[in-house]
Amino acid sequence: MAHDQGGDLPPQLAGIVEDFQAMSEPDRLQLLLEFSRNLPDLPAHVAAHRDVMEPVAECQSPLFVLATVDRRPGGTVKLYFDAPQEAPTTRGFAGILREGLAGLTPDEILAVPDDVPNRLGLARAVSPLRLNGMSGMLHRIKRQVRDKAAGQV
Repeated sequence: MAHDQGGDLPPQLAGIVEDFQAMSEPDRLQLLLEFSRNLPDLPAHVAAHRDVMEPVAECQSPLFVLATVDRRPGGTVKLYFDAPQEAPTTRGFAGILREGLAGLTPDEILAVPDDVPNRLGLARAVSPLRLNGMSGMLHRIKRQVRDKAAGQV
């Protein structure tokens, strides 16, 4: 299914989607691995409190996500992911979301379409279960952002 070049996506996420769409399938997998390698370790202040991170059950590998929201006017969301090194696909999807959503406000994150994982052109290269894992990550990020922006957490 063809999409426009991500006109309904935040600029940095649209750029990532365009990069994936412009590549052949083997190159897309290489780019996914690059995102995996670039996913940073948890900062000490988050690693010390892993219990506040939420597991993403849809992922085939153990993945945990935490979204923090600066509720001041113009405040942005920070995302933290914890995934094992031996889970490159899961880490790659986390890396795409981390980079693609970096510095966005809660409203901008909540406006991200749920079909972003399908726009990467990886449907034949990775299993539907793995794409479902990325959808699960995005769903949890949005729910955490919605709850925290509303002051519920």
